[in-house]
Amino acid sequence: MNWTLEVVVVPVSDVDRAKEFYAERMGFAVDHDSDFGQMRVVQLTPRGSGCSIVIGKGVGEMEPGSLKGLQLVVNDVRAAREELAGRGVDIGEVRVAGPGGYRPAKEDDDLNNVGFAFFADPDGNGWAVQQITARA
Repeated sequence: MNWTLEVVVVPVSDVDRAKEFYAERMGFAVDHDSDFGQMRVVQLTPRGSGCSIVIGKGVGEMEPGSLKGLQLVVNDVRAAREELAGRGVDIGEVRVAGPGGYRPAKEDDDLNNVGFAFFADPDGNGWAVQQITARA
């Protein structure tokens, strides 16, 4: 039996502001926006992903901005960073993970599995974009 992770709830304070950020700036597809009065559920999915995020009202108990460590995987972190920055996302420079932590990436670095760029949504939920071009 397969066990697949399909949805992650992201806690936000303003559903419309978060929906605009994820749909317009991040380029996530809006799968649905369902308002049930006491509860509103907005599901968005990154291009090519089998896992979606849900933002909304009445969908979780976490404090807005408290979710850290969400990760998107791409095959070119430099291009992904440029795309997001061009859409108005405040994203850091590409960094390389190593034994001493993170350092700025150099032009000739092999970024496979170790290249990252970090950003936060308007509430402060923390995201990373990681480059993976080959898996072991």
